[in-house]
Amino acid sequence: MAEDELNLYFRTRDNGATVFRIDTENRQRRLEMDQIAVANTNNGQIKPHGSEPATPAELKVIQAWMAARVKVLKARDIDDILRAVDHLKLTAHWAQTKASDEDLEAFTDQLLMAMHDLRMVLVRKKSDRLMRG
Repeated sequence: MAEDELNLYFRTRDNGATVFRIDTENRQRRLEMDQIAVANTNNGQIKPHGSEPATPAELKVIQAWMAARVKVLKARDIDDILRAVDHLKLTAHWAQTKASDEDLEAFTDQLLMAMHDLRMVLVRKKSDRLMRG
């Protein structure tokens, strides 16, 4: 962790973070959080906020945090998809071995439509990749 990073706090949100400068050098020795920026990981923008904007060193830390955050979110997306594949396999086993007719009736149409939709998207995307390659 960079030394400059120690004085920043990132409050994550859906599309990035609100960035605060942590101040401990005050008379009461309390932690004070001053908002200095809003970082948007979707478009890469860092918007200044507050009376004292981020310093160039802080901007570098914010940019590094944003790059790392994008990697984390991408890894989580892939992990979520792999978990969905596992759930589909478990659902197939459950449907074949344990599900009652009432159980199957409760979700079959919705699951079939979702699987059909996913199949159409995956086939179209694979076709696009094959045509480009």
